[in-house]
Amino acid sequence: MSVQIPRGTQDILPKDVAVWHVIEDAAKRICKLYNYDEIRTPMFESTDLFQRGVGDTTDIVQKEMYTFEDRGGRSLTLRPEGTASVVRSFVENKLYGLPDQPAKLYYIGPMFRYERPQAGRTRQFTQFGVEAIGSADPAIDAEVIALAMTFYQDLGLKNLKLVLNSLGDPESREVHRNELIAHFEPSINEFCSDCQNRLEKNPLRILDCKVDSGHPLMETAPSIVDFLNEESRDYFDKVKNLLDNMDISYELDPNLVRGLDYYNHTTFEIMGGGFGAITTLTGGGRYNGLVKELGGPESTGIGFALSIERLLLALEAEKVSLPVNKGVHCFIAAIGDKAKEKTPAILYNLRKAGITADMDYMDRKVKGQFKQADRLNATFVAVLGEEELDKQIINVKNMTSGEQKEVKLEELSAYIGQHI
Repeated sequence: MSVQIPRGTQDILPKDVAVWHVIEDAAKRICKLYNYDEIRTPMFESTDLFQRGVGDTTDIVQKEMYTFEDRGGRSLTLRPEGTASVVRSFVENKLYGLPDQPAKLYYIGPMFRYERPQAGRTRQFTQFGVEAIGSADPAIDAEVIALAMTFYQDLGLKNLKLVLNSLGDPESREVHRNELIAHFEPSINEFCSDCQNRLEKNPLRILDCKVDSGHPLMETAPSIVDFLNEESRDYFDKVKNLLDNMDISYELDPNLVRGLDYYNHTTFEIMGGGFGAITTLTGGGRYNGLVKELGGPESTGIGFALSIERLLLALEAEKVSLPVNKGVHCFIAAIGDKAKEKTPAILYNLRKAGITADMDYMDRKVKGQFKQADRLNATFVAVLGEEELDKQIINVKNMTSGEQKEVKLEELSAYIGQHI
């Protein structure tokens, strides 16, 4: 009986990996421009990290985590998101003590959530995320948002919409929280069991419910923007002004609450259209209590995370073709046993010179080797037979121009290198 891939996962085959490389290289290049350094954290962490860091009222913690017990009886969880792990590392490794603050970090790696698989949403998915930890300056909010927009635009996406909201500081959220409870409590039995559980724990999460999104009380729910105190309102105005100065357009959405408990002040999403019901490409926001919650000092941060799988759907919907570098520089067609015996050493020297090269390993005839070179999109085909070996030369054909030339074997690397 054959063994098949687990539901909600995918194989990324060699023909598709090149596109992933372009995306990953773009992420690293943009982060370098913004002076963000890469951080790599474990793919599994203590379950307590996500319960405390993400929030035990979130769908992620309640329904979607892959949690298991190891042989030592410890509860571990495959990471469902990246922020909690990065902040844990920030605290554990005392990055807050370094002179260069804020800590500007990015990550690229797999995340795991038990969800119903659909387009753009798989159980193992790859996130690119950014975290800036240690600064309460609104300018860092604007920078993180600008980085995300720059990344998408650099890859060629045009149908983008930035949506903003403010969840305010803890004082503003507490006032709003009480108003939400008073609003929903009389009719809470009309809502799903999740919303009923959230009423006292975190009523803001009711606004993010997909099951009861059409309930009339959702339309009339108190808006957080009506309860922002002067400090929170001033902070949000500064963020908006900074984005205006960058000519980054945005829309305000008072119902944007995001799905994680640790957000306050600035929250945002970047939307894209054209590939089904799921239109959110990335989301993020500021978290002013998460570092302390995980055992660190009073410190603030802001970040975002995006799914590369969903990005690929957006690129496909907009018919954006990424500049993938396919093919090899040189294919050596070997004729005869002696030539085949010498070819691996020639390939080795080409590769040491930084030239991508290959040969036939299937005992194909000369015609079959040329077909193989075509399939590999070879720029040059170099033909080596016993006669050429005796003269220490090789016949090189430029497959674009059709030009052919005899080249000394010892000069092959230099010749190919000059013409690629």
